[in-house]
Amino acid sequence: MMAVSSVCKDGKMGMDNGKYVRYTPEQVEALERLYHECPKPSSIRRQQLIRECPILSNIEPKQIKVWFQNRRCREKQRKESSRLQAVNRKLTAMNKLLMEENDRLQKQVSHLVYENGYFRQQTQNTTLATTDTSCESVVTSGQHHLTTQHPPKDASPAGLLSIAEETLTEFLSKATGTAVEWVQMPGMKPGPDSIGIIAISHGCTGVAARACGLVGLEPTRVAEILKDRPSWFRDCRTLDILNVLSTANGGTIELLYLQHYAPTTLAPARDFWLLRYTSVMEDGSLVVCERSLNNTQNGPSMPPVQHFVRAEMLPSGYLIRPCDGGGSIIHIVDHVDLEPWSVPEVLRPMYESSALLAQRTTMAALRQLRQISQEVSQPTVSGWGRRPAALRALSQRLSRGFNEAVNGFTDEGWSMMEIDGVEDVTVHVNSSPTKVMGLSLPYANGFQSINNAVLCAKASMLLQDVPPAILIRFLREHRSEWADSSIDAYSASAVKAGPCSLPGSQTASYGGQVILPLAHTIEHEEFMEVIKLENIGNYREDMIMGGGGDIFLLQLCGGVDENSVGTCAELIFAPIDSSFADDAPLLPSGFRIIPLDSRTDPSSPNRTLDLASALDVGPAGSRGIDDYAKNRGGTKSVMTIAFQFAFEMHLQENVASMARQYVRSIISSVQRVALALSPSRIGSHSGFRPPPGTPQAHTLARWICQSYRCFLGMELLKLNSGESESILKTLWHHSDAVLCCSLKALPVFTFANQAGLDMLETTLIALQDITLEKIFDEHGRKTLCSEFPQIMQQGFTCLQSGICLSSMGRPISYERAVAWKVLNEEENAHCICFMFINWSFV
Repeated sequence: MMAVSSVCKDGKMGMDNGKYVRYTPEQVEALERLYHECPKPSSIRRQQLIRECPILSNIEPKQIKVWFQNRRCREKQRKESSRLQAVNRKLTAMNKLLMEENDRLQKQVSHLVYENGYFRQQTQNTTLATTDTSCESVVTSGQHHLTTQHPPKDASPAGLLSIAEETLTEFLSKATGTAVEWVQMPGMKPGPDSIGIIAISHGCTGVAARACGLVGLEPTRVAEILKDRPSWFRDCRTLDILNVLSTANGGTIELLYLQHYAPTTLAPARDFWLLRYTSVMEDGSLVVCERSLNNTQNGPSMPPVQHFVRAEMLPSGYLIRPCDGGGSIIHIVDHVDLEPWSVPEVLRPMYESSALLAQRTTMAALRQLRQISQEVSQPTVSGWGRRPAALRALSQRLSRGFNEAVNGFTDEGWSMMEIDGVEDVTVHVNSSPTKVMGLSLPYANGFQSINNAVLCAKASMLLQDVPPAILIRFLREHRSEWADSSIDAYSASAVKAGPCSLPGSQTASYGGQVILPLAHTIEHEEFMEVIKLENIGNYREDMIMGGGGDIFLLQLCGGVDENSVGTCAELIFAPIDSSFADDAPLLPSGFRIIPLDSRTDPSSPNRTLDLASALDVGPAGSRGIDDYAKNRGGTKSVMTIAFQFAFEMHLQENVASMARQYVRSIISSVQRVALALSPSRIGSHSGFRPPPGTPQAHTLARWICQSYRCFLGMELLKLNSGESESILKTLWHHSDAVLCCSLKALPVFTFANQAGLDMLETTLIALQDITLEKIFDEHGRKTLCSEFPQIMQQGFTCLQSGICLSSMGRPISYERAVAWKVLNEEENAHCICFMFINWSFV
């Protein structure tokens, strides 16, 4: 900045030719110091500056005000310029990626056109040719049906290098070539703000997924993160590097043994014996590729492991290229054969779904990279003073603890208890020191926890015609519909307290739950929160963590977007104490729902079945399911439930009985909720068709519109006809949120249109649990109380812009609201109707 002094005749700093003031370097330095302390000083602070800095005494306060305005404007322009440059670099890289993808698609189209012409020519030749019964013809034709038997591959160092180079070539042909026919992942659209270009395989061996994207990390850092699979892949149990070889070109060959958790109790876990090859290409790109070593000789091998099914990884990996201006362009390919034959027929779609592989593995890798990239570029401390890395570690512990409970591996100390005559719920016990050690911490009262074992009760069930996202969202928002607060209190006290007694037959009552947000991922597909269960009654307060009758849960929720294809929905939680230490012991429990996107099964009635009993592998065991599948409809998914309890060994039988009964009661509650949430029952929520038009619903819609016209003198809806069915349909799709609440001492909502349900983040079933006072803050409640007499006397009132809350505690702003009295046929007040105009989440 150039600064030349210009002094008026009267000795004061003035305007230069009536345009601007020129400041000396010393004056600019003094003003800059204040700007960094306070970019927008008040008039008092500006006058104080003039008094404290004699060098500014000849400048008018008004001119100093103008300087600060200009300085803020320059700062804003600088930030905007930096943002636009970053966006431009990102768009340039994305454009390059899209052009490469376009070239690849053109090659794939040309390849398909060639194949189509070849097969058409073969068909014509077959039609024109005469039948030849000679020996030569028979032998020749028979050769086309022979299965090629590949000899074992050499696993010596030289042989491993040959396998590595072959793996690299095959991987690149999938990542950038046409070796696999890729189709766009349903629901995924590329763009500057999208996660990337996601595709799934069509018609290849096994299941495969591919992703291309941009990340703001250097290639070496990207490779380091991706190779540490347990840090981002939730289904990874162990990754052991058994041997490392260096290659002449500077690359490395690693022999890996990888174990995956089973996602449900109804299927065995998977493991892989792999070769991983890391090398740098001539253009500077970094490649990490992997494949299974299932058919080798003359080298290391991995024998089958008990309780695991050996799956095959076909050439897969990561192509990481440096991007101009920093960051990386990454191609990810996952291609596996998960041996679907080893699971019951009804579960095989889960192991044959490329979309599920894309969501749980391929996109998970890309999301981890984007998350870390954002944390590096925008370092913040969030989530109750915790850094993002600490919160990621907590989410990983929750997910891993739940997976351990679902799988119950014997090498981790789990043993199965005898069944109680019904096989719907299985119970495992773990008394190993490593499992119990984290629970043996001193409590606040100075006593040592004497719980010396952990029990897990678990079950799996098939859900029919219920979207997993909606069911998980309901279980999250309405815990009182399925949970027993006395069990929650017992679980909470058993983790950290001293001696505790089993809950009695009297059921405790919830005072309510408060959801305290902690963290969320970039795309909001997963979020972590602390749940505060208030005023748990009928249980000793000294046994509840923190005292005061409140319980705290650390909760992880994901997969709540019902428009996402192949998403696994999860709700995992663990009791914590109010101190919430990073190393606090966690005993995760919860729910996991995995969609079964069967391509051939027809429709079925809306009901929920328990599949945990008498479910065998193979044709005999699946016959009943197949017979049932002929009559099934809509979507289906498998839900896994697992609950863990810490206890004293001498109470094992009592705790096991309690746990079985509790899980069975949860299954019953989930069946009831699932039936209520099926599309035919809840109507048009989150993409379903509108609710069935009951006579009461049509009548209420007519009363709402008539009362609005009566009191406000205008029409609420624009209708082509006066039919009540048309009124209900138009009201349901109205863009503004319309909600009705009862005229009781404690008003509750009785009706909402689609926008109203979206605003409150609830369903028609759960709507009646929401009271009017819960959606308003203190100011809103006072305003409503003052306006209520006017509503009853005048018939309506208009509320100014304000803030209300959804059922999940999220703030909602609205431009204005109208409340009016709804009259019935006898012109008596039936309810109060609210319409929130131009609402949005803050």
